[in-house]
Amino acid sequence: MIKKLKILIEVGVGKAVENWLKNAGYDVLALRDIDPKMPDDKILEIAAREKRLLITMDKDFGELVYYSGKSHAGVLLLRSEDAISQEKLKVIKNIFTEYEEHIAGHFCVYQNKRLRIR
Repeated sequence: MIKKLKILIEVGVGKAVENWLKNAGYDVLALRDIDPKMPDDKILEIAAREKRLLITMDKDFGELVYYSGKSHAGVLLLRSEDAISQEKLKVIKNIFTEYEEHIAGHFCVYQNKRLRIR
């Protein structure tokens, strides 16, 4: 059995996803409980330091990782801007069921019903 990922979840991802991950036994740190307005570079810094996969809907993290060279412990970018809470939850359940062992430490983008892992 693989060790469950530690996760830092951004506010925009939603409470339903946050609750599901917690109930599934993941170590979840929610930005809503720390500082919902924390700057992106600080968010990435905390995630890297604590070795947490960052789950976000903010495309700016791609720029921070690829153009600014910021270190990370994995980023899961959900490109589902118009998705309602239950749709995001369905996507997360699928990703964690099918790909959990492949996403830690990688920059992953979910868009158009596809997951890209870099």
